[in-house]
Amino acid sequence: MSATPERPGGCGITVLASRVGADEKRLFDAFDRRGIRFEHVDTRRQWFVAGGRGLPRGLALNREIGQVRAVYAARCLTAAGVDVVNSADATEVCGDKWRSTVALEAAGVATPRTALALTPQAALAALDSIGYPALIKPLVGSWGRLVVRLADRAAAEGVLEYVAALPGPQSHLGYVQELIDKPGRDIRVIVVGGQVLGAVYRTGESLRTNVALGGQARPCEVTPEIDKLSVDAAAAVGADIAGVDLIEDRDGRLLVLEVNHRVEFTGFQSALASRVDVADHIVGHLLDRMRR
Repeated sequence: MSATPERPGGCGITVLASRVGADEKRLFDAFDRRGIRFEHVDTRRQWFVAGGRGLPRGLALNREIGQVRAVYAARCLTAAGVDVVNSADATEVCGDKWRSTVALEAAGVATPRTALALTPQAALAALDSIGYPALIKPLVGSWGRLVVRLADRAAAEGVLEYVAALPGPQSHLGYVQELIDKPGRDIRVIVVGGQVLGAVYRTGESLRTNVALGGQARPCEVTPEIDKLSVDAAAAVGADIAGVDLIEDRDGRLLVLEVNHRVEFTGFQSALASRVDVADHIVGHLLDRMRR
């Protein structure tokens, strides 16, 4: 890995990203405003030597969009003595829906009823137990891709017949979840360093409410319940920087759907009329980590 520019205290900041989007540009601007030099590393051109420890001790912000590259880059840098945010462990847990669910349940964080079936056939039995309507989701994925609403057993049989024909053993695992009768919205909360920066409601015309897919965002009051649930969820998966997705049932009870390790925040910040500078908070947290 190329040398990282030296910082006060002999540390360096590296930003790992193969794609520089609006969020990364906001982060770069935040570094510049604070007068902090940094190095952007495109992970598509990166390689590591096994056992190599020639990297300067410093800190890396992992903004890599590819899950596999993000995990392995974090593992390699950690082995070389670099502090990576989010950690490789957090990236792995957040990137796998079942591991996220297990971590949240272990921490006592409320989530929808969920099961993991090891075969498509077993998924039918799991769905019978959970009840219909329900959802089936891929273990790895973002932006709500390949999430399917199953109205009844006949629909499930059709989808699972297709799943059984997919290549690769991981594709045959069935992550199934109860469908929460939500009030047409979910809630995105951003947590940095154990602090909630704000929350927005996200609405859309389908199951997917992601702003990147055309969903609309508007401010949401951060209640004590939202604050605690979001901080607890980020801590459960070990994420310093997290996008926590909450959902309300018809009784107003809040549940955690998932925790995102590479949070997108431009739409979030716009919805809050720039009252919160997410990038600046992230940079501030990185500087705090470097001072430890």
